Amino acid sequence: MADPSGPTLEDVARLPAPGTSAPTAIAFSPDGAVVSYLLAGTEDLDRRLYALNLEDGSTTPLLEPKHGVSEENISREEKLRRERAREMGLGVSSYAWAKQAAVLLTPLPDGVYIDGDRRIEPPALDPQLSPDGAHVAYVRDGDLWVDDRRLTHAAEDGLTYGLADYIAQEEMDRYHGFWWSPDGTRIAFQENDERHVPHFRISHVEDNDDELHRYPFVGADNAKVRLGVVELDSGDVTWLDLPPFEYLARVDWSLDGKLLVQTEDRGQQTLTLSRFDGTERTTLLEESSDVWINLHDMLRPLPDGGFLWASERSGFRHLYVYDADAKLVQQLTDGEWQVDSVDAVDTETGRVWFSATMDGATERHLYEVSFDGGEIRRLTDAPGVHHCTVEPRLGLFVDLHSSTGAQPTAVVRRLGDGAVAYPLFARPDPRVERLGLTPPRLGTFGEHGLHYALFEPDGEPPHPTAVVVYGGPHAQLVTDSWGLTAMMRAQYLRSRGFLVAVCDNRGSARRGLAFEGAIRHRLGEVEVEDQVAFVRHLADEGLADPERVGVYGWSYGGYMALMLLAKAPDVYRAAVAGAPVTSWEGYDTHYTERYMGLLDENKDGYEASAVFPYVDQLDGDLLLVHGLIDENVHFRHTARLVNRLIAARKDYHLLLFPDERHSPRSVQDRIYMEQRIASFLASSLLGTQLHR
Repeated sequence: MADPSGPTLEDVARLPAPGTSAPTAIAFSPDGAVVSYLLAGTEDLDRRLYALNLEDGSTTPLLEPKHGVSEENISREEKLRRERAREMGLGVSSYAWAKQAAVLLTPLPDGVYIDGDRRIEPPALDPQLSPDGAHVAYVRDGDLWVDDRRLTHAAEDGLTYGLADYIAQEEMDRYHGFWWSPDGTRIAFQENDERHVPHFRISHVEDNDDELHRYPFVGADNAKVRLGVVELDSGDVTWLDLPPFEYLARVDWSLDGKLLVQTEDRGQQTLTLSRFDGTERTTLLEESSDVWINLHDMLRPLPDGGFLWASERSGFRHLYVYDADAKLVQQLTDGEWQVDSVDAVDTETGRVWFSATMDGATERHLYEVSFDGGEIRRLTDAPGVHHCTVEPRLGLFVDLHSSTGAQPTAVVRRLGDGAVAYPLFARPDPRVERLGLTPPRLGTFGEHGLHYALFEPDGEPPHPTAVVVYGGPHAQLVTDSWGLTAMMRAQYLRSRGFLVAVCDNRGSARRGLAFEGAIRHRLGEVEVEDQVAFVRHLADEGLADPERVGVYGWSYGGYMALMLLAKAPDVYRAAVAGAPVTSWEGYDTHYTERYMGLLDENKDGYEASAVFPYVDQLDGDLLLVHGLIDENVHFRHTARLVNRLIAARKDYHLLLFPDERHSPRSVQDRIYMEQRIASFLASSLLGTQLHR
């Protein structure tokens, strides 16, 4: 094919994608003087820290680092933490205010800076200010420190203090392993004992260096976790007697200095919320589910000892208020929609601000409700996705908004009437117009009301079709947000004549527990049914050429690409499977057992959910892509599949990246990957080659 106008493969590979560079880590300073945020350039990932002055609306840099974060100047441990957090930003990649004082902490490769001055030499993992900003706690060499004082003294290989364990970081969205008390006199921290967890070896080919990871495989042992509290004055540690548990899920302090601890059982169908007054434990709540527990960060302690809580007990996540005796006072929200986040609580006026899907699962808006329940008021108007940072003391909130037709913008609004107090960010990316990026068309089909998006090419249908798939739980691809429009591989293929189609099947997030839980104990079945129905729907509509359909996906999407090619060879002619799980017995405990149950209780389900039983059915073109140092989905998954492809005498293509983990980071590697994927799809579905 001749190269038309539109994105090149270099455009596809480079980050950030056009129009996606927007403020992150937005926060109001504790003194209410500024709104701080991180922002990179339009075409780079090098973030800087800025402040919007709430007196006059002016914007100035808060910090001009000499040596910001790059992929080359940070430790392996920090690289792994960034990988688990899916953090791609460089420069100033994070910062934090003290909770009770306008003191600013910024971790950089050459140390931890406090208000612009270097306070702590590296290494210092997960540095956190005390509430008054007077002290810094951090982890060094597996021990917990405050300022220049070491608080624990027993770290060794497999035994650490103050760090979130691998499962917490990778699967539980918990990246901290210690927590300051409100008065700054104590620190709760976790001990991780992984000495009994076998090492998994990952080799680097260039420098002959091996990584040893203690990886908890399905059915095997997790880290043994204890929770302690250290008194800063004396250094004495008190170990807490937690209820029987497998996972330390969340740790918070109440406003009067009691510890609130959430723990889960191994099957993740029971979550216990405990309160510790010293060493005395009280069980406040015990949540149970016939499906599974989805963890959240919506617990908010209240001044009277009560708390705000979120639960999916109704099938959708909603908000509840409890008193100090854990008796239900009021349910604040209800309906067939879910609360995504609690954005602020004001106990003086008795109001809660939260973000939710009340006006549709492809959108996200900010709402306000009284502690007494009753009418819910929506504060954001523009259709699309809003991420809001709320400060009730000032009567303000920052509204970061985008839609498929609108690049991200951010303004400071008034809580009362939503009026704009100050503009914060509006920077149209000139690449959008130059590359001819066209928003996809959103739609819904089928008895389950599945949401889809179509990137439609010029010319008369039916079109050769490339399906973008993820398909797994805890994720959603189809939203009315600019991130969907900025799917650059989809835009590239659309400009080259492909219909590119995306569908969120049953099992995906933000549609309620029954919708998500349809995949329970048997992965790769319901998802395949829905994706096949989607392609047939497009063919029936005359949009997709049923003889020329391919699919591509990464991680769970890579798994789905394999399952679709193997289980529906009459529908899919080609598949690109990136970093795929091929057998769930080879993945980690918390993620897999949440959805599949325990291995010894669901052996048939595990076998049926692997790719291996269906290899003989593969009848299409297959490209496997994997990074050799992926510590999340190990290359072993692809290698085991290759053995079975060879045994079955099936053709396949293999693309390996020796120096990449789960998320390819090298620009050159990404460009080469896009070239290979585009050429593969063009050859398989068009019988030709794409050159740029």
